[in-house]
Amino acid sequence: MPSRVVDYLVRAVSTLGVRHIFGVDGANIEDLYDALFDTPYDVTGIVAKHEFSAATMADGYARSTGGLGVVAATSGGGAMNLVAGLAESYASRVPVLALVGQPPTASAGRGAFQDTSGLAGTIDAARMFAEITQFCARVETAADLPDMVARAVDGARRGGPAVLLLPKDVQQSDIGDIPPFRLTAPRYRRDEGGLARVRAALIAARKVGKIVIIAGDQVARDDARAELAWLAGALDAAVGVAPDAKDTYDNADPAYCGVAGSMGHAELSAALRSAALCLIVGTPMPVTARTGLDELLAEGTVAHIGVTAPYVTAIHATSTDLALDLAALADEFSDDMRMSRHERPHTPLTPLCVPEATGPGVRYRELVETIEALLPEGTDVFADAGNTGAAVVHHLRVPRGGRFVVALGMGGMGYAFGAAIGSTFARHRGPSGTRRTVVVAGDGSFYMHGMELHTAIEHDLPVTFIVLNNNAHAMCVTREQLYYQDRYSFNRFRPTHLGAGIDAMFPELPGYSVRTTEDLAIALGRCVETEGPSFISIDVDPDEVPPFIPFLATLEKMQ
Repeated sequence: MPSRVVDYLVRAVSTLGVRHIFGVDGANIEDLYDALFDTPYDVTGIVAKHEFSAATMADGYARSTGGLGVVAATSGGGAMNLVAGLAESYASRVPVLALVGQPPTASAGRGAFQDTSGLAGTIDAARMFAEITQFCARVETAADLPDMVARAVDGARRGGPAVLLLPKDVQQSDIGDIPPFRLTAPRYRRDEGGLARVRAALIAARKVGKIVIIAGDQVARDDARAELAWLAGALDAAVGVAPDAKDTYDNADPAYCGVAGSMGHAELSAALRSAALCLIVGTPMPVTARTGLDELLAEGTVAHIGVTAPYVTAIHATSTDLALDLAALADEFSDDMRMSRHERPHTPLTPLCVPEATGPGVRYRELVETIEALLPEGTDVFADAGNTGAAVVHHLRVPRGGRFVVALGMGGMGYAFGAAIGSTFARHRGPSGTRRTVVVAGDGSFYMHGMELHTAIEHDLPVTFIVLNNNAHAMCVTREQLYYQDRYSFNRFRPTHLGAGIDAMFPELPGYSVRTTEDLAIALGRCVETEGPSFISIDVDPDEVPPFIPFLATLEKMQ
């Protein structure tokens, strides 16, 4: 067996249960790919088109598995291109390990190509990555590696990326007889005092009224969906979700009352208005999750369980494992569990009222409802940024058993393409056959990172890419209209024919250009029956206002 540093790293990744390393090859990371080629372990290297997308692949892989995602990049521009992707993982507390190549140690500070050692006036990669990671270190010798890997994994498990900077000579060096990496059990800290206060608040609230739960994305990260449903049933609670946590609770359950925040539903606001207590689970309630709810949350009693304290005043209990803590709470209240909730029918949610659009193309609500109707159970959905993301968050009911991801940490355009691919590598082989992933993104996001479509084609992944084409950065257009008197636009572009372009580039790819909901239904019906990737371009109106409360509130003031 080879015993280089890179061989140790590949074996460590395998020990962590990770089966794919996403990245872009280059001179100062190529030894890792050499090790991947020869390894006896079940770890595969996946080459992306851009390091940002490789980072989002690792992010999506981690979000879908609840484990670790791994990304690799070479030095210089390759390392720099990771920053935006790792920043999303940092802001959203997603565990990602980044293996970043560096020039040979002896050349540091001596004019090396792509030197980021921090010596002789060069960029200091360690300082740069330290700002967006839970752990970052330069591995100076092979002997340092086991401890550095252990610390990096521990840092990522705390929620966020960890970076190991690996000089080329260190990667190639012999690691000797060092024992293989061993995975330690994650640390669990039970906040007895905080949980006791939350429990007391729940007991008091149940005596006088209804409880409303707002669930956040930590429920997904901790794989605590079943425990959340158990607790909601035990408390006979109404349940809303943060915008990035739509898959944490069954969207067709009678207790479901919609999305919280800037893309939210009136039913959740109404439930909070009459509630005796709001229990927030696994979200600190950033602005995107609490827009329109600040006054209601300030007036009522609020309790919170999660790894970070909330931005609202609340009775707080720290939880590093929601599955354990929610199960314990649910067990305490289960004796009084009311069984009538599943006999009640699900009531459709009330959509936000938006101005009638008069331009060309399919309307947001119509296209999202058409997509929803055709998605099989278990389908994973990745929504990108902008007006498209707002429409999907507000209107789509997530298929039962599927995942839903939208990046609201940094909100970077183009995130969904890579993240969906990473997730698909982890999840596309389900117990009942192939599981499909669907990306819904705007044309602006596509132009940034949509060519990861090529990666999906290379690996024949069951991903359907749905691109809403309005020849604009439409959310910026809406902002120009609302906040700058529609005097100009920097964000409208010449017409393009995305579907025709993709057909020309990839003639064997099932691709469709649609202009009506009827065309969309036919095209998507064919896509979900296709084993590999597929592509749909939908013409939409750049002037349609999305279901986004800050925009609608501004329009109301203007009337």
